[in-house]
Amino acid sequence: MELQFTKMQAYGNDYVYVNAISQEVDDPNALARRVSDRHFGIGSDGLVLICPSDRGEFRMRMFNPDGTEGEMCGNALRSLSKYVYDHRLTQKTEFEIETLGGMQHVWLQVENGRAVNITADIGQPRLSAAAVPVNTPLEQFVNQPVNIVDCTFHITALSWGNPHCVMFIDDTASFDVAKYGPAIEHMTSLFPNKINVTFAQVVSRDYIKIREWERGTGETIGCGTGCCTAAVAASLLGRANRQVRVEQIGGILEVDWRESDNHVRMTGPSHTVFEGVLYL
Repeated sequence: MELQFTKMQAYGNDYVYVNAISQEVDDPNALARRVSDRHFGIGSDGLVLICPSDRGEFRMRMFNPDGTEGEMCGNALRSLSKYVYDHRLTQKTEFEIETLGGMQHVWLQVENGRAVNITADIGQPRLSAAAVPVNTPLEQFVNQPVNIVDCTFHITALSWGNPHCVMFIDDTASFDVAKYGPAIEHMTSLFPNKINVTFAQVVSRDYIKIREWERGTGETIGCGTGCCTAAVAASLLGRANRQVRVEQIGGILEVDWRESDNHVRMTGPSHTVFEGVLYL
C-alpha cells in the first residue's frame, strides 16, 4: 500500500502531513511511531492527519512521536493551513480548523499561489487546564514560587488545549535547560500530566527569548504555543506588551494578545521540506 505524505516545518517543528480525506489511514498510532523514527529518513516531531470536519473547513489530528494523540500544536496548525491551500484542498485564505483543543482560526498571506505567512488564532489563554478534555484538571496559578532541584522558580501555567508553564530567567543562552526542564515536566504534585516547559528571558517590552522543553521529547528548537505562553505570562506580570516578538532557536514568531477579543494570535512562515511516498 502506498501513502503520500508531505514533510513540513514551522520554526523547527517538523511534522509529516498525510491527507486523510482522499487517503485511508488504518492505524494512525502505528504510522506516527514509524514516521517519527529518525532512522527511517523522514523523522519528525509527529504525524498530522488532515481529516474532514462537520464544524470547520478541516479537522487536524496530531500524533506524538510515541504514537499517542496530542491536543494542538500552533506550529503544526500553521503548517496544515499552508498544506491545504498549496495542495488546493481549499481556495480560502481565512478558515477554521477543528482540533482537540478547540476551533482554531487561521489567515493566510499568499504570494504566487503559495501561502507564505500564516496567522493562527489559538483562542483565549486558559489559566487552568480544567477546560481541556484530555488533561487532568490543573489548579489555576500565576507566578507561583516552586522549588525545582536547587532553585526556586516563579511559574505560571497556561493552556490552549496544549498545557504549558513558563518561568522567567536572566539569560536563556547560558541556562541549563536539560537540568531543570525534565524536573518540572515530571512534577506530578503540580501537573498531574506531564507539561511543556518554557524558559523565557524578557529582553525588552516588545522582545522575548525562549527555550522550550517539550514533554516526552526534550529540548525543541521551535514551539508556537510556547512562544504564546511566554508572551501572555509576560503581559500578565506587566513585563511586556501584548504585542511582542518571541525568539526561539528556530526563528522569531510575532505574538499578539488582542484586547478586542482576548484571543492570542501567532504569525510566521512555514515551508515544505519534501514530499514522498510511504510504502506500508
